[in-house]
Amino acid sequence: MGNSESSSSDPRFIAATRSFTPKYLEDLKSLFQSLAAESHSDHQYISPSVFKKYYGIHGALGDRMFDLITQKRHDEKLTFEDLVIAKGIYEKGTRDEIEEFIYQLLDVNGDGTVERSDLEAVLKELFDYIFPNKQSEPGSASHLESIDEFLNAANLSKDNGECAMSFEDFKRWCTLLPSVRKFLGSLLRLSDPAGSQVPHLLLPENLDSKMLLLREEYAWHIGGALSHQELGEWRLLYHSAVHGLSFSTFLGKISNSDGPTVFIIKDNDGYIYGGYASQPWERHADFYGDMKSFLFQLYPKASIYRPTGANNNIQWCAMNFSSESIPNGIGFGGRANHLGLFLSANFDQGHTFPCTTFSSPCLSKTDRICPEVIECWGVVPKGSEEETHNGLKGSVLERFKEERNMLNLVGLANSSQ
Repeated sequence: MGNSESSSSDPRFIAATRSFTPKYLEDLKSLFQSLAAESHSDHQYISPSVFKKYYGIHGALGDRMFDLITQKRHDEKLTFEDLVIAKGIYEKGTRDEIEEFIYQLLDVNGDGTVERSDLEAVLKELFDYIFPNKQSEPGSASHLESIDEFLNAANLSKDNGECAMSFEDFKRWCTLLPSVRKFLGSLLRLSDPAGSQVPHLLLPENLDSKMLLLREEYAWHIGGALSHQELGEWRLLYHSAVHGLSFSTFLGKISNSDGPTVFIIKDNDGYIYGGYASQPWERHADFYGDMKSFLFQLYPKASIYRPTGANNNIQWCAMNFSSESIPNGIGFGGRANHLGLFLSANFDQGHTFPCTTFSSPCLSKTDRICPEVIECWGVVPKGSEEETHNGLKGSVLERFKEERNMLNLVGLANSSQ
């Protein structure tokens, strides 16, 4: 390394350099020199505008990140030592150190408290970064709706008369919104932030996307709890508006998918929620599945509820059983006849109760639910996408075309009678 690094007497800088390999520090130094040259600072520092442009962090979030990295000097000069010290904490610190940094990052007003307005500003920048082409103008109605759903998951308690998020509240918020935690925890990476990838939603041609429950923002939210390999393509397998509210039809449509699925319900109260099933849906007389599955809420608030380990009652899929102790239908968590989420085999009613399996609350307005729309998406792991593009994708689309054409013919026949 150069003299400027080795001659530093700042113990924070010396400690931070020990967290990285010499190769990483060399690469970081090269990046710094490049950005400093662009800042016209005689290679001494990076300006705020160049920093925000390179990392893609703008607005209040970008200003706050620059302020924290420069140790709140307010001199608009980001030195190499600043960058190494910040990365040492942000990327190599303990979990508490990293989360404390992110918590301070949320305080975009810099007044020592994280209020709803701070969270709203951060989420706006986040959605504009991840969905830059969602609407012609940033901060669109779609973004604002998603922001509200994420804000609704936050617990803001009274502090000196103001509603603010404590550090403990923040950690709980991160648990409910792992996609937000991934993104905010990787903004200074040398590549795109982790958590910025959105699954590609593969749906049949001629299907109006406005019919879908699963918006891109929702897919990103659910994907925050999944591995990178599961964020490739999600293929629509079943939609009740196309295939009807039928359990047997549902099982038939998803039978060709041997991978994970995303199951979503919108009920008559307008609530949207569901579950990620890591195992295929198969007929069983008891619970089955593994700890990769989870429940989620999408509207009116966005939250993820992972297994707690309290029990192994993960997935439920029963059909054609005559015993009352084995309710026919599909669901997640809890216990028989008292599940975290359950739809009867008629697909016309169900229930949702608080359950220890996922530490989840009632997912709807009441514990009794009447489904209005049901969707199921098949997760195509990365590595399987080439096969999808070479043949499977076309066959799926052709099948949907045939089904849509058949539905249209049925409609015409009925109208002529």
